Amino acid sequence: MKKFIIFSLALAITLSAAVYQRLTGPTHPKRVSYLIDSVEYRSKLLRSGESDKDTRITLHLPLNAIASLHYKRFKVNEEFSSIPFIAVDENKQEAYLPKMPAAAKLEYFIEIVDGANSLFLFKDNPIIIRYKDPVPTWVLIPHILFMFLAMLFSNLTGLQATLSIPSYKRNITVSLALLFIGGLILGPIVQKYAFGAYWTGFPFGYDLTDNKTLIAFAAWLLAYLVNRKSNRPAIAIFAAVITIIIFSIPHSLFGSELDYESGKVVTGFIHSLAHF
Repeated sequence: MKKFIIFSLALAITLSAAVYQRLTGPTHPKRVSYLIDSVEYRSKLLRSGESDKDTRITLHLPLNAIASLHYKRFKVNEEFSSIPFIAVDENKQEAYLPKMPAAAKLEYFIEIVDGANSLFLFKDNPIIIRYKDPVPTWVLIPHILFMFLAMLFSNLTGLQATLSIPSYKRNITVSLALLFIGGLILGPIVQKYAFGAYWTGFPFGYDLTDNKTLIAFAAWLLAYLVNRKSNRPAIAIFAAVITIIIFSIPHSLFGSELDYESGKVVTGFIHSLAHF
């Protein structure tokens, strides 16, 4: 019964952290609500696109509303281009952002005209969308699975160490192995497919996802080395706390970004927190 409770608590912590990271990430769709003729409509505006196709932006709107999508290249001093939304049914309209190279970013806002009234969505603080190359499912799914299991066993090991359960030492090795496979083997492969580089964290750059993985791996490597011939549960607790903290930081906050002037992919910051 005790083992079940500890595992359930570890699973709950892991799921909560995963959901939080997902919802606060800068590429998670932005939810928005607005009133048209005193009727509330809700939509999700995309903040991630793929380089091989135009990105569909969908608005829930009545047929009599006229909407325009205004966009331009991120960090480029140029005028916004404008394209109209097209009705696809009586309650939905669509417009398409053009496909862009991997790591390129666009910023966009929406204008809705309903009779004599105009409504702007995110004109003063445009939404930023980042593009990536498609990632094959054969590497993406195992990467996600191994990283989830690494977080799960990290939390489980931390709880076991807190309660001085001897199996924490075995699970230090499991946590380290899962993090190595998911973060340091599969992670760079995913990064290569998505943005053309295997590793853009330290010492080559400031990619937050890469650096988070590196810090977590270093913490668990320390816990493994210290506990090989002695019992130091405090180090395992430290590694677990470090892991849950850094993996709760929004995913891809500092990530690959195409510099339009140089044509090179650099590490950029996505101002995601301003959109929540």
